[in-house]
Amino acid sequence: MILGMIIFILFLIIYFIVYPVLGLIFQTTHPIVAVVSESMEHSPSNQILCGEEFTDFKDSFENYWSVCGSWYQEQNIFPEQFQTFPFANGFNKGDLVIVWGTKPKNLEIGDVLIFKGSKPQPIIHRITNRWLENNHYFFQTKGDHNQDSIAGFLGETSISEQRVLGKGLLRIPSGMPIFPTSCSTAPQAIKFLSV
Repeated sequence: MILGMIIFILFLIIYFIVYPVLGLIFQTTHPIVAVVSESMEHSPSNQILCGEEFTDFKDSFENYWSVCGSWYQEQNIFPEQFQTFPFANGFNKGDLVIVWGTKPKNLEIGDVLIFKGSKPQPIIHRITNRWLENNHYFFQTKGDHNQDSIAGFLGETSISEQRVLGKGLLRIPSGMPIFPTSCSTAPQAIKFLSV
């Protein structure tokens, strides 16, 4: 009973105080988002990567690029450039992403964009194109794991400024303790918190 009450009070503090304060600091309504799909992973999920099926796949950038790179090259994004992008190795389902609210003019090809889609959860994908139309920026994104960009209403082929929540700033891997419990785990936390 007491433990349940403590958990409830902590939830209220985080939801109504901590999260809004982080939103003010990071200039976004979504300062922390959870990765809820495999769409940014660089290895097969259910034996599929970029629409191709694999029974044996060795994780490496070269292998990832040999499968998924042709789509990016059609967009004039080449491996040397891709490897300089933030989160060049993608991220995994269950990771947390710290989001920085930024002006659309400051978003670049290669940045990881967090934006409103057709579901309650925001979409977290890489910018592959950007353009200015009637003094407003628009973006196209693609999940690194996906075969193509999501088309349709509220898809990712023409994302307006109004749908942008921010860009990925930092990744906290799934299972990583956010608050180290001892001095011996602090160096691991710092290592894993880096992009």
